[in-house]
Amino acid sequence: MLATIDTVFTALASPTRRELLRLLREEGQLPVQQLADHFAMRRPSISEHLKVLKDAGLVSERKRGRQRYYYLEAAPLHEIQEWLAPYEQFWRERFVSLDKLLAEEDHD
Repeated sequence: MLATIDTVFTALASPTRRELLRLLREEGQLPVQQLADHFAMRRPSISEHLKVLKDAGLVSERKRGRQRYYYLEAAPLHEIQEWLAPYEQFWRERFVSLDKLLAEEDHD
């Protein structure tokens, strides 16, 4: 599982790849050319980014005729969310403690 998470974090490190994921989340399935139209880079560069996302399990592709359509896969993001949950809980508890401390100081 950690190797998968490491691969996903590596894929998410690129602003271009995060933007590709956002586009797929908002638009649904899109062909490579339509994705490339959103960027100031050539189609082969976008294809390389999509390969990294695909290798991380964040997107899948489907061929229709001569075009490849890409779509978002949510499972790896769910794994990261599960991994982050204990840290979120840790900070939530810290903020509750801070709120209590500040409330006590206001009453003094």
